[in-house]
Amino acid sequence: LGRVVALALAAQGAHVILHRRDAEGRQAVVDAIKASGKGSAVFYPADFSSLQTVRDFADTIAKAHPKIDLLIKNAGVALPGSAPRRVSADGHELQFQVNYLAGWILTNRLRANLAAAAPSRVINISSVAASPIDFDDVMLEKPGAAGRGYGQSKLAQASMAVALAPSFAKDGVTMISLHPATLMATGMVNDLGMRPQTTVDEGRDHVLSLATAPVLEPGAFYVKGKVTAPGAQANDAAARERLLALSTRLTGVAAK
Repeated sequence: LGRVVALALAAQGAHVILHRRDAEGRQAVVDAIKASGKGSAVFYPADFSSLQTVRDFADTIAKAHPKIDLLIKNAGVALPGSAPRRVSADGHELQFQVNYLAGWILTNRLRANLAAAAPSRVINISSVAASPIDFDDVMLEKPGAAGRGYGQSKLAQASMAVALAPSFAKDGVTMISLHPATLMATGMVNDLGMRPQTTVDEGRDHVLSLATAPVLEPGAFYVKGKVTAPGAQANDAAARERLLALSTRLTGVAAK
């Protein structure tokens, strides 16, 4: 999804900042954009399973790109519910860190850059496959908890959008979350052994439609272009406050 969205944005004349854990595949996208003669691109590697790496990556981007018009947080990992629990270099459950905590750092460390380009946007690639966060077992240490790892990371993304959107809007930054499409034909879906139900191009079109829409509702969760309830917990103010406090504690990065 990230690849096709990057190519589409560049085709519209954008300068695209690409991220991947390693350089394989992403340099090909940069080369394709350069060869097209439309837009431009630059690639930065960063492993989101290390929070220090994410903080360094965010600072590098902030320094190199003073104005950021659009931040799309698409990087993610999904593990089968039957898979053994996996942890990051920081000791956190892997999906929660890569899918959510890394995005928390980027969102807050790049806020000034987004504000400098206002009106600008932050798009969280979330999912309807959301699960409530068990704040007593966020790291899935209890027996049988592994199956909700992906879902709780996606609920956290949507909750962050609801919680931070009002403050970001004061800086001219509109933050939303969205479900791109159900079970797109991606490597992630294939690795999970699931049958694709939609194409990656469908997800691309949904993301682009919101990236360029004249007006968006700050904090909203979009499915098929329409505002949809992201899950009861995302609308629970107390749960959102617990999530913000947890995010600050785990990353060392506070909401600005």
